[in-house]
Amino acid sequence: MSTDRVDVLIVGAGLSGIGAAYRLELMSPNKTYAIVEQRERTGGTWDLFRYPGVRSDSDMYTLSYPFRPWTNEKAIADGGDIRQYIADTARENGIDRHIRFGRRVLTADWSSDDATWTVTSRLSDGTTETTVASFLYLCSGYYSYDEGYTPDFPGIENYEGDVVHPQFWPEDLDYTNKNVVIIGSGATAITLLPSMARDAAKVTMLQRSPTYILSQPGKDPIANVARRVLPKSIVHQATRLRYAVMTVGFYVFCRTFPSLARKILLGLAQRQAPSVDPASLTPRYKPWDQRLCVVPGGDLWRVVRQGKGEIVTDHIEEFTPKGIALASGEHLDADVVVTATGLQLVAMGSIDISVDGRAIDPHEVYTYKGLMFSGLPNMAWCVGYTNASWTLRADLTWKYVARFLNHLDENGYAYGMPNPEGESGPSAPILDLDSGYIQRVADKLPQAGSRKPWKIRQNWFLDAWDARTTDLDEEMVWVRKSELPVRDKVAVG
Repeated sequence: MSTDRVDVLIVGAGLSGIGAAYRLELMSPNKTYAIVEQRERTGGTWDLFRYPGVRSDSDMYTLSYPFRPWTNEKAIADGGDIRQYIADTARENGIDRHIRFGRRVLTADWSSDDATWTVTSRLSDGTTETTVASFLYLCSGYYSYDEGYTPDFPGIENYEGDVVHPQFWPEDLDYTNKNVVIIGSGATAITLLPSMARDAAKVTMLQRSPTYILSQPGKDPIANVARRVLPKSIVHQATRLRYAVMTVGFYVFCRTFPSLARKILLGLAQRQAPSVDPASLTPRYKPWDQRLCVVPGGDLWRVVRQGKGEIVTDHIEEFTPKGIALASGEHLDADVVVTATGLQLVAMGSIDISVDGRAIDPHEVYTYKGLMFSGLPNMAWCVGYTNASWTLRADLTWKYVARFLNHLDENGYAYGMPNPEGESGPSAPILDLDSGYIQRVADKLPQAGSRKPWKIRQNWFLDAWDARTTDLDEEMVWVRKSELPVRDKVAVG
């Protein structure tokens, strides 16, 4: 076992972890830091998911970093391009020198006497490593990298074909000229269908219930032309703001006028897929009760119109040796079945967290300003928006953490934590969607409150304004370095 010490330990070397490190170096350059990453490469989610056609479901002008212009002509980018963008950002800014790969964080134990986190990681060779840090920043998202979600399908053991979950796509899977059935109706399923249809004989998307789907141009001609005559940074910031206005504005419109929004969305979908049964395009819920899916350039509808893809709405009766029997009596022949049935959510990276020897149940803590937690000292969790790109909120959290660290130094504080006795009001879910992957673990995730600063809003403009005017002392409990036990006085800043 080896031990090291840093001011800030960042968990995760994906989009969030690299962005957090950049803001830390820029705003708190006196802080030492390290990034621990359980995989062997940067990229996080974009390194994990390798299924055909994997791409962003947010525009890249808001998903990319505000400090590094997105110059690819694609507004909806492929996973490989995003992965390279993250790796390039880390390399160009020297962040890659701080990354320690092959380390899975197991436990994080806070000592109030020492004002430090002791974090234990398991290395790929089975040994363990301990890192002592004054601040712990979880930038690993909320998806489990170890398992996806697959229901217990009756008779699946009798099926003779290949069954694949998109999260663990086999490199040698050959579906050329084969019949493929994709189970699911979310972003992964609508991405897989047009991508696999290029080589497969036919691809059927089998959904239990439809999802709202909106076509969006795959490229932004305004931004692509503007980059030829204007500085890339100016074009990036202007385009980022434009997309943020459109995204937040459309969300507010949908939530304010759900009936009208529903009519518009269904009309657009039915106009692009006239051969599809309207029932297969009509969700049971209101727009943005679940995340809206985006298809670049209408690729999904184009494949359906060409007859290479099909959307079927039905329930699975059972798997058969050659495919899937449906409740309606129909049978779908399938050589390959893809279970795009969702992901597993985890709280705080599935790390066992304790404070002064007391184990912390994530569901019993309340989120503070969308990133810290009641009673947890010097710790933050980077979580993005559900109704807009992840990075819009993530960048606000990166900046907040840097200001928090500076505030500690400026006031002689050893640590601070959101008041565990704070008046949060009635509890609310940390993620405000009705999606199954969220509801399955609602009793395991931290909770939000119903009033500031415990309330989580899905509005970047309001949050950005709050970030500019935030009171770092609001509902916080601070402990000065001079208040630490004399025997344990150490330089924590």
